[in-house]
Amino acid sequence: MFNSIVVAAALFSKGATSRGLIDKARKMLSPGGTITLVHVLDEIPPYMVAAMTKEQLMNHRKAVREQLESLAAAARGVQVDVDLRAGKPSTQILQCAKECNADLIMIASHKPGFSDYFIGSTAARVVRHSPISVLVSRRFS
Repeated sequence: MFNSIVVAAALFSKGATSRGLIDKARKMLSPGGTITLVHVLDEIPPYMVAAMTKEQLMNHRKAVREQLESLAAAARGVQVDVDLRAGKPSTQILQCAKECNADLIMIASHKPGFSDYFIGSTAARVVRHSPISVLVSRRFS
């Protein structure tokens, strides 16, 4: 049983993968424990940022936060906090786990490609650099 679990949320496939991870986390959580749902916004290249309005960027961030809060609300019976970050995904996931004093990180991995054959590159970096246990869940879509 774990007291604090960080779930790296991916919002592809309408959040189905993240819902599955949250469900697994609920079963592994100690009574009174917390789940932190973290999502790292993709870095937008500077040339694209220059072409976007501040309102567009804010609306995107707001839409992502609403998706995360919807996922968190669906996890009845446990406390699920939402943490929306920007930057390099592996670095931000590890930083979130450190700040939450987490004892487990849960992350999904996609079907491997040539460059990241065994697990996804973000998942691989998290596993490689994490001082705590990491559960990697396979996703093949």
